[in-house]
Amino acid sequence: MGETKRGALIIFEGLDRSGKSTQYLRSKGRTVEFIPFPDRSTPIGKLIDMYLRREIDMSEEALHLLFCANRRERVDFIQECISTGIDVVCDRYAYSGVAYSLAKGLPADWVRAGDVGMPQPDVVLFFEVSPEVACQRGGFGEERLETGELQRKVRETMKLLRKPFWQMVNADGDVQTVEGEVRAIVDHLDLHLPLQLLDQI
Repeated sequence: MGETKRGALIIFEGLDRSGKSTQYLRSKGRTVEFIPFPDRSTPIGKLIDMYLRREIDMSEEALHLLFCANRRERVDFIQECISTGIDVVCDRYAYSGVAYSLAKGLPADWVRAGDVGMPQPDVVLFFEVSPEVACQRGGFGEERLETGELQRKVRETMKLLRKPFWQMVNADGDVQTVEGEVRAIVDHLDLHLPLQLLDQI
């Protein structure tokens, strides 16, 4: 028997197109696990959910640490999946957490340190979309952090976090064009090297 090819860690930032891409991977016979962040099903995720729904208050520092801890809650699961050939698709990841906290003025070195050691994605698909289009999506503004001004700051900060494994996707185009671009990127991932860990954000 040949060695099991590891799974891919695919991150979606900027706009949620993860559902369609998960379906595409499965249509190719690949096993896929989907994880949204924040993951509101975990104990820490439930606290974050209460904050986002304006049911409780907390400091910006405490919120940042909770988001970091929420991602840490799923590390073992992510690594287990990838080691057994299962792809993991995440809607948002460490980069969103860092970008939001930096946009709110928290100290850069402290903010960036929280996710060091997390699994490094094989690819981050950053969906570039105009603020006007983003604000028009269904349900926008119902939760904290969904304000136009903060979102603009986050998007500008996110661009400063770009790494070589990021791919920029113009999400203002039609759905078929965007999905075709995503499929081409995913089809050409190189999964021969072991999964790396983030040494910086």
